[in-house]
Amino acid sequence: MIKQDKLSDNALDFIDDHKLTALIERPEPEAAQVKEIIAKSLSKTPLQLDETAVLLRTTRPELVEEIFEAARKLKRDVYGNRIVLFAPLYIGNYCVNDCRYCSFRRSNKEAVRRTLSPQEIVQQVEALEDKGHKRLILVFGEHPHYNAEFIAETVGTVYKVKKGHGEIRRVNINAAPLDHEGFKIVKEAGIGTYQIFMETYHHETYQQVHPQNTLKGDYLWRLDALNRAFESGCDDVGIGALFGLYDWRFEVLGLVAHSLFLQEHYGVGPHTISFPRLQPALGAETQYPYLVNDYDFKRLVAILRLSVPYTGMILTARESAELRREILAFGVSQIDAGSRIEIGGYTEIGDAQVQILEKEQFQLGDLRSLDEVMRQLLEDDYLPSFCTSCYRLGRTGEHFMEYAIPGFIQNFCTPNGILTLAEYLEDYASPETQSAGKALIERELRKINNKRIIETVKKRLAQIQNENKRDLYL
Repeated sequence: MIKQDKLSDNALDFIDDHKLTALIERPEPEAAQVKEIIAKSLSKTPLQLDETAVLLRTTRPELVEEIFEAARKLKRDVYGNRIVLFAPLYIGNYCVNDCRYCSFRRSNKEAVRRTLSPQEIVQQVEALEDKGHKRLILVFGEHPHYNAEFIAETVGTVYKVKKGHGEIRRVNINAAPLDHEGFKIVKEAGIGTYQIFMETYHHETYQQVHPQNTLKGDYLWRLDALNRAFESGCDDVGIGALFGLYDWRFEVLGLVAHSLFLQEHYGVGPHTISFPRLQPALGAETQYPYLVNDYDFKRLVAILRLSVPYTGMILTARESAELRREILAFGVSQIDAGSRIEIGGYTEIGDAQVQILEKEQFQLGDLRSLDEVMRQLLEDDYLPSFCTSCYRLGRTGEHFMEYAIPGFIQNFCTPNGILTLAEYLEDYASPETQSAGKALIERELRKINNKRIIETVKKRLAQIQNENKRDLYL
């Protein structure tokens, strides 16, 4: 168990199970109340817990459809049609925890344990760069070997890999909670977002699935982790819950409560919220009464979008291609593509439409290649983006909100998205994707009202296409 003196200045268990349960057990709300809260969401004002709970208790189909449509509108208003792409890179799967839902659990004797060597990391990154990826999230098991120094060294290795026009411009982290000093070390390594998922915010369920004699068994240490990250200079953090461990409505309120807490105490909420659903995993327990069906999954995504209008939302390849295509419209801003979650999977398995269960954490639902996902996005009139300019120019944390809340972010996101798409089309795209991409760029240019921005983007597009220049951004 971690010593309490290493907690943050704002260490507080702010999740009140009784309060959250009472909020979702109230009667079905009146239509007028639902419409009033939807209107508040569309003004881009974050919702409070009781307001989010009203949407969660709404079950009448016509009102649920209004929630869906409002989420679609908010997505368009705040993020436009931009979808940021990234890939996960699993570095090692040794773990001291025994989470009952995960194949990395220490008691799973069927799992193939492995940590990539520096040379193997380089090979994986080169394989990802060969496909066109610019943004990665590095995933680590929770084990003493994967400490802050190891994470920082790995980040440095990734950033150094350059192959042709390929380079990784942003490295995010999904790893164990650190102490203050650990967060300072990884921040100095140049990380982007540091993700830590509570998995479930419900205390009793948390203890059931996370044995207390493990690192992850300490609820407050985990809940407090991103407070320590903020206090150590990490202003981009990500939260998430694993839907299916407990009542999905409770978990939505937990995520919103966490977002509000960070906003209140540190001036900025999470950069991203993730909402993966529980999937089959080798060696994991299989009896879960709270699995979320597709309809309720769509509801939770739409309600999260309305509750936290300026927070990025990540939809992972755990879901099928068909469902991802539908849910993108409900407010998703980031997806992974061409993902392999086996250790070493990008060189040893590549784009093969197979999975090796003993080498991965859970089953994926979408095994399409990056190019296939790109082409689908383009055909559906989304702007696929690999942009990293805000992070690299310091538009993060509170500074990001200064740009995002007034809507100015679209002056950067669409132009920069166009430029990163043009790079991909020149260097990596199949002929079909290249054709669809060039058509979309023409449509996007016609949407820009600022003549100066149009001229700048066109000039830089010409530099990419004719002068072989890369990494141009506003």
